[in-house]
Amino acid sequence: MATKPKLKEQEEEAMLLQGQADILHYTYNFVESMALKCAVELGIADIINSQGQPLTVHQITEKIASPAADIDNLSRLMRFLVQKNLFEATTDTKSGDLLYGLTYSSKWLLRSEEQTLAPLVRLATLPSHVASWLCLSQCIKDGGSGFEKANGFSLYDERSGNQRSCFDEAMACISRIVMKAILSNYRDVFDGVGSIVDVGGGIGISVAEIVKSHPHIRGINFDLPDVVATAPTYPGVTHLGGDMFNVIPNGDVIFMKAILHNWSDEKCVTILKNCRRAIHERKGKIIIVDGVLQPDGDRKMDTVVQRYDLTMMAQTPSGKERTEAEWKKLLSEGGFGRHEIIKIPSFLALIEAYPE
Repeated sequence: MATKPKLKEQEEEAMLLQGQADILHYTYNFVESMALKCAVELGIADIINSQGQPLTVHQITEKIASPAADIDNLSRLMRFLVQKNLFEATTDTKSGDLLYGLTYSSKWLLRSEEQTLAPLVRLATLPSHVASWLCLSQCIKDGGSGFEKANGFSLYDERSGNQRSCFDEAMACISRIVMKAILSNYRDVFDGVGSIVDVGGGIGISVAEIVKSHPHIRGINFDLPDVVATAPTYPGVTHLGGDMFNVIPNGDVIFMKAILHNWSDEKCVTILKNCRRAIHERKGKIIIVDGVLQPDGDRKMDTVVQRYDLTMMAQTPSGKERTEAEWKKLLSEGGFGRHEIIKIPSFLALIEAYPE
């Protein structure tokens, strides 16, 4: 009779031990981010890639632009990154030295590649961005942006000089990745389109990729005047400065990637109504590329979108990710009674919406 209570105690002890491990894991989860930041800043993936073969820690150290580079510290970093599958380690059969090579993960850290996440790593780990997370509890207590609470200015005010360049490069790298996923698999969403307006298009990467893939389309990259002033020239693309809360240029299609998640429902409705006025009453449509929360769907992808949801909480006054039901309500209030959500090979989804 005493066996059952003892088993119950053992189960509870095992669960408590696992709970302890979980809390320690989440407490120090930032270590992965900082190690990743370090690898990008040192250009470790680029160093290995430039040699075309796995390298020893001594060979990597020689390529780091510092005469005082610490081999022991680098060895410890590489051991951790290998354990996280960001790099791989093999043993040289002749010397017995460890050789460090790239994995499918570290290939995304190559700064020389068009398809890279290195700029996003740099942006997410900027001191001003990390500081916003330290104010998350204040966001819940008082509302508002953790970014502003931590830094004394908004995320958008930060966009000057080096910070602006970092922001633009990070947004551009995401645009290239997402647009490749869309244009490789869903080219037909742009069939029959004569003109497209990319609202909040930054320096114009997304619309440039669309026009490159569909040369018959006339592209307009629409963003704030100071943003488009720094945009490079692309064939078939016109840069136009303005404010999406006032008026949006006319086009067959209005395209918005990772824009609406920055704003409250009220402001999103204002943007959507301006989109509604900018397209043809019967033939026009909008294409939204944004996160869709899926609590009952793909758990791995939903975790990514939920992280972005908390990022919006930490860094913007009212931004958030939305479920399909929330998107439907928002679109309806903005004048778009029909919509279709298309899953793409990305953490974002493609939403086609049509006027009522």
